[in-house]
Amino acid sequence: MESEKRCVLDDSKLCDDCGECNVCDLDPNKICDNCMKCLKTGADYNAIEIDEIIDDGTAVDEYERLRRDLAETDGEEPFDCFKR
Repeated sequence: MESEKRCVLDDSKLCDDCGECNVCDLDPNKICDNCMKCLKTGADYNAIEIDEIIDDGTAVDEYERLRRDLAETDGEEPFDCFKR
């Protein structure tokens, strides 16, 4: 069974294709066209604040599978720094 798509702006509701997630951050009357003007600040670097990490455990399985696949391909143990 396919899981229902959640809203990227409000994870407590289902996506109803309202399009609000595609609105330009600088001009609310414009649909985002990936012009990147919102990221061009003139600073030497840009940063984002991470206030929460949601871990449902699925990435761990994917990481382990990737690690095994890479090890089989090149004969070396990859990601030694991430060993548990």
